[in-house]
Amino acid sequence: MLLALILIAAANWQTPVQQRVPIEVFQINELPITITETELVVTKDGYLLKGILSNNSEFRALGLKYSLTVVDTMNRAKTVVTRNEGLKLRQSQIKSATFKIPIKLKIKPDERLVLMLEQVVSIDYIWEVVKAKESLEAYIAGDFSVVPRVLCLRNQVDTPPRKSVIY
Repeated sequence: MLLALILIAAANWQTPVQQRVPIEVFQINELPITITETELVVTKDGYLLKGILSNNSEFRALGLKYSLTVVDTMNRAKTVVTRNEGLKLRQSQIKSATFKIPIKLKIKPDERLVLMLEQVVSIDYIWEVVKAKESLEAYIAGDFSVVPRVLCLRNQVDTPPRKSVIY
């Protein structure tokens, strides 16, 4: 009898369901990395940002900077979380990525999330969205006439030293 009760209890016991919140992505076409299939997973330990990253350049990516915004029903940014994440993404590679978000977000059912990549760092170059905050605010407000510009600079910090030939 005790064994039957244990088996019934085990059959009814379920793992806690993780809440998954879809994230709208503001894609910047001039950046070498794109992120798709994004979602925010709410766990008992905090939040996880999941997505699929693809490196569309010929350079190995070392990191990125993104902004995750909670948008209210009036299309105003309520909360903006900006994070830098390190990663290793070879040229033309696609992989699934998960980033832990250490900040507690308060998301109401009628609010939405918007993600924008602001910066990509490779071993040779750094791509930076010019006036990223203004571009994101315009996108959230529904003004699609604001096209973000991307500035590409030589990365002189992470570039391996060049061999110099002395004659």
